Amino acid sequence: MRTIVRGFWGPRPESVDVVADRWLATLTAIDSLLPGGGWQQVHASGPPTALLPDREPLLRALRAAEADEAWSDVIGTGLRLIRTATAGCEIEASGLAGGAPEYLLQSLVIGITAPDGFVLPESRLLTAVVLAWDPDFGDVTDDDILDALEDDAGFTVGDPALGRLAYLSAGRGARLPDDLGAARREALAAGVVVETGGGPEEVVRVSRLLRDAGALESLPRPMDRALW
Repeated sequence: MRTIVRGFWGPRPESVDVVADRWLATLTAIDSLLPGGGWQQVHASGPPTALLPDREPLLRALRAAEADEAWSDVIGTGLRLIRTATAGCEIEASGLAGGAPEYLLQSLVIGITAPDGFVLPESRLLTAVVLAWDPDFGDVTDDDILDALEDDAGFTVGDPALGRLAYLSAGRGARLPDDLGAARREALAAGVVVETGGGPEEVVRVSRLLRDAGALESLPRPMDRALW
């Protein structure tokens, strides 16, 4: 099954230089945790092309993407990269960042399909996303969890959500209820990580608690800030 590590935030206008630095931190962390083959950039048309995980190649890729998208100064600059790790994990990292859209979240999403029995460093991957991108919320999840949240917890695409692990920015973390049952919390950067410690049913249970406490409210639309 595919594991998804995600971070989301609201409007945060940034230059491609800043976005390139964030991408470089992300790729460096992934390469350290899941070493393997080289990165390739996926394009809207044509085959993927090799991309070295260094600042200058990332800057060139982002500037080209910015030039191709007339609204990149508003919606952000997108980049999609793929790689195969030595352990056999298929990795895709995609992001939309640097813009200030009022209704579209900025994001960094890492999708990993791992061989059966392979244990991913999920906590460290989420930490890498948080430290590189300073998101409003993020999680480590999969399709079973997302389906359960949609069916049983009122989740819709774009809502803040929990996974096996979830990161909440400081404002959201301040609304965490005292009693999370078996779930654990731990400080990370300016926010907090919640570890549900269970399957989809436990994620749904904790998600309901956090939603009732106001910790999973969506950023108000039109959005005017990056963090809740």
